[in-house]
Amino acid sequence: MYWVTPYWIRAEFVPVWMTSMRQAIDMIGEAAKGERNDELFYDDLIKLAPSEDAAKIEAIRDDERVHSRMFREMYKDLTGRPMAGAGEGTHEKPKTYAEGLRRALEGELSAVERYRNIWFGLPAGIYKDTVFGIMLDELKHASTCNYLLSEHRTNS
Repeated sequence: MYWVTPYWIRAEFVPVWMTSMRQAIDMIGEAAKGERNDELFYDDLIKLAPSEDAAKIEAIRDDERVHSRMFREMYKDLTGRPMAGAGEGTHEKPKTYAEGLRRALEGELSAVERYRNIWFGLPAGIYKDTVFGIMLDELKHASTCNYLLSEHRTNS
């Protein structure tokens, strides 16, 4: 028979990806700016997209806009002050549609990694649930970009 140690005895265990609340708040500020940059990037990608793909990319762009707003609101709620410079954004315009889709796919997957770190630093509740929902959206975006990229390669 094996002895299972109750979870409260193992309290000193800290996963390597553990994030403090302060770190999570700082990352939320960066995430809001990143989502704004992504919104602008997708605006440019829409201009390069074939007409049959534009609506899918517009839906991603609209989600990014909402994510930026949600991160800004969380930041304000958690710090008591609004974010500075969250409305402006900079990004490198995609040169081709395929290159833009590849960059979008990589960006969406790296966002999931960053947002997971935010998620680990938040207490249970609405903020943690909101970040989880955003992570699911980013995974959906990555799937859409992967699909569009594979369709573009097939049709080229």
